[in-house]
Amino acid sequence: MITLDKNTKKEIGHFVAEDYRTAAVFSKYKIDFCCNGNRTVEEACDKKGIDSNMLMEEINSILNEKHGETIDYKSWPLDLLIDYIEKKHHRYIEEKTPVLRQFLDKLCRVHGERHPELFKINELFTGSAGDLASHMKKEELILFPFIKQLVKAKINCGAVKPPQFGTVENPIDMMKDEHDNEGERFRKIAELTDYYNPPADACNTYKVTFAMLEEFEKDLHLHIHLENNILFPEAIKLEKLFS
Repeated sequence: MITLDKNTKKEIGHFVAEDYRTAAVFSKYKIDFCCNGNRTVEEACDKKGIDSNMLMEEINSILNEKHGETIDYKSWPLDLLIDYIEKKHHRYIEEKTPVLRQFLDKLCRVHGERHPELFKINELFTGSAGDLASHMKKEELILFPFIKQLVKAKINCGAVKPPQFGTVENPIDMMKDEHDNEGERFRKIAELTDYYNPPADACNTYKVTFAMLEEFEKDLHLHIHLENNILFPEAIKLEKLFS
């Protein structure tokens, strides 16, 4: 069994990295586990005015359940994790973005007069779509290939040519800052949509759009978590083996 007081000092990101099912508890209390996963449970609960022991009881309950089909991302080789992020999460963003932009434009035209918040939601999502596209290209063309070089060099007991960006921590810091920006954008979108609850006069497109936005945010949270709390720290540790 978990000792509650002791584990309130543990970072949120560590809980989620060890067992992604715990993310549901943090999401329930609107605690950011991806961009701000480096806070302790106690710090996050104090800020939200939540009883940390009560939250830890819920975490404890989940951790003591059988895992079932839970994926242990932390055990994956880094090159496999990178491939997964690209093929699942990057591809998801590329596929869903144009559909959501089309739906949001339509909502603004049809419902914008009665629900002016739609214009701000559309503006935020459009900004996010553009920045995420650029962000993913930087990962795919610069950061991820270098991490794969590190993995290959370790397997083959080889050397690694120093990258132009100095150390892997430099692009990682940039990516984490950009993650923070997207986390903040989606916090605003969530608030403006009443946490994805469509209004009483919402048509089917309205309901579908809000459901898609919520799914997009959840996918983005897992995407950022995999990078911030698993891939990036492990890449930094791996690079240090060659220094």
